[in-house]
Order: sequence, then C-alpha cells, then structure tokens
Amino acid sequence: MGLDRVSTTTPHISYLGAVSLNTSTPYASSTSSTLPPSSCSIDESYKYVFLPVCYSLTFLFSLVLNSVVLVRSCRPHGGGGRRWNTSLIYMVNLATTDLMYGLSLPFLVASYVLRDHWVFGDFMCRLVRFLFYFNLYCSIFFLTCISVHRYLGICHPMRTITLESKRVVKATCASVWVVVFVLTCPIFRFAQTGDGDNRTEEKYVNCWDDAIDKDFPEYVPYGIVLHLLGFFVPFVIIAWCYSQVVRTIFQSLRSPPSSIEGVRRRRKSIKTIVTITLLFALCFLPFHVTRTLFLLLRRGQLGGCNAMKAVSICYKVTRPLASCNAWLNALLYFLTGDKGAPCCWPVERTVHQDRRNGSLWWPLTILRKEG
Repeated sequence: MGLDRVSTTTPHISYLGAVSLNTSTPYASSTSSTLPPSSCSIDESYKYVFLPVCYSLTFLFSLVLNSVVLVRSCRPHGGGGRRWNTSLIYMVNLATTDLMYGLSLPFLVASYVLRDHWVFGDFMCRLVRFLFYFNLYCSIFFLTCISVHRYLGICHPMRTITLESKRVVKATCASVWVVVFVLTCPIFRFAQTGDGDNRTEEKYVNCWDDAIDKDFPEYVPYGIVLHLLGFFVPFVIIAWCYSQVVRTIFQSLRSPPSSIEGVRRRRKSIKTIVTITLLFALCFLPFHVTRTLFLLLRRGQLGGCNAMKAVSICYKVTRPLASCNAWLNALLYFLTGDKGAPCCWPVERTVHQDRRNGSLWWPLTILRKEG
C-alpha cells in the first residue's frame, strides 16, 4: 500500500550530492554526544534522478488504476458495476487511500527535481508529509482488515455471521480512518520547512520530513512507535491470519475433492496466499526496517559512518518499493477479480458449502456472494 510516504532530505547537499553529517542536521539532536561523526559524508546525488522517476511512475499507475477501480465499483450494478458487499467496501476504501497517496507524489517529485528546494510553503510541506504517512498506514490497515476478513470467513464462518453485515464493515473502515489519523497527526507538528544550505553556501527553503534539529530527539521515539503500531503489528496479524488459512486448506486437502479441478484450485489458493504475504513483506518490511535503523543512526544511538552510509542508501532504495503498493493493489484486483481466474474462485465449494464467506480469493478480489 506507497512511498515517499517518507522523503528524507538530508542537509548540506552540495551540487554533487554529497552530504556531511554535522550538528546542523535536522535529523540529529542538538547535543553533540548524540551526533554521528562530523566527518561522515554521504553521496546522495542519485536520489535526484532515481526517486523522481520512481515516484512519477507510481503517480501515473496509481492514478489510472485506482481511478478505474473506483469508477467500476461505484457504477450501478445493472450498468456493469459490482454489487456492493463487504469485500467491495474494503476494496473501495483501499483504492481511495492509494489514490490519495498517488495524488500527493507530484509535490515530492518537484522537490527532488529542484534538488530539495521546497516552493509550496510551510502548510503544504506539513500536509504532504502527513498525507504520505496517513495514506501509507491506512493502506496497511485496510489490507490487515481484508486479511482478518478472509481468515474469519474461512476458518470461523459460522461464528462470524454478524461480522458480515455491511454496517459492521463500514464501522470498521471508519474506525481505521480515525485511528490512523490519530496515529499520524503528530506529523503536522514535526514536519516543517526550514533553511537548507549546501557547500556553495546557497540558502534555500527545505521541507524536512522528520523534524528540525531541536525536535528530533522527540521524533525518534514517536517514529519508532509509529513503525511498530503502523506496520509491525499489522504484519504479524496478516502473517498469522494467512498461516491459519493455509492450514485450513491443507486440512481440506485430506478430504476427497469432487473433481481434479478442486485439488488444483486448493493448491493454487495456497500459492496465492503465500504470494500475498511475500508481496506485502517485500513492499513494506525493508522500508520500515531501514527507516527504523536510519532514525537510530541519525540519533547517534547505533553504528558509525559506514553503517550510516549503507542504511541511508538502503532506506532510499526501499522507499519506492513501498510506493509500488499504491498501484499493485489495484493491478491485482484486475488480474484476478475481473477475469475470474481459477485461483480466485472458491476452493472447492463442497468443502465449505455452508460457509457463506468460504472463498479463498486474492484478498483484494471482490467476492461473488450476496452482500
């Protein structure tokens, strides 16, 4: 689900892109004892090409794919649209937050093209940084809701009939928006514009992603808690839910299927679920791990200059990976839901004949069942 939901603009960037970490860095504490070595210089010139290209592609794909998903989903059922059910409600919310994320990327692209010069004002700086994180974690939370929805429908169908109502799902989605807003609203305080300079002594206005110098010691614990609650806890929930779903499918394999096609669908469903988890981990896990290390290194609590250089590069490379989730969700919707591929159909309906929500579809696919 996207990212420079985090754009790290490192101070003291010359026209060659070299970064010197010293006491004026907004990522460091004002106390010299918590600063990285002042001699540590990081070449970041690559980000002025790499990140704008990645984010421009993400913007285009996210805008087109998520817009089509929303248009198709909101059309009347008789006009070729889909009937609103619980899964469609989750999908519309997910596509909405991914689209909102994509629409915020042009500001970031412009900032990188201008070599970290921010021309949109302090309010837009705070708003854009907030939208990055807000939509990132909304996407993760909705993916978590979809995973739990699949788990309950497959593993505990008869116990969760009341959770299948549209009213409950709408309340859940509203809760996600509110919880993530509360979780990310401190970014309005930390993210702000400030003076930047480089080795040519040119002064310019920069949009700091994390916090300015004096606020950074407070930002580090907040940033780590944000990563923990916004990603690592949902990731554990998703992994556990899908592990239980796979276990249930394996148990169903012991019963004789009504056809060879049933066996094929069950096995393909297992591969699909494994792919879901791996894609989620690939998009978000590297980014959050490297960002957590990045915060601790900038705070001076871990490693040295070499570690800082390695983590800085990995951090910037993994940010576009997280951004890809903003359009991958919609792409998988088209590749599975619209084509009605075998892997997206219920796994041998006779296995869970009495389970209204017993399909083992891709979690972003709209279930072909009554809402």
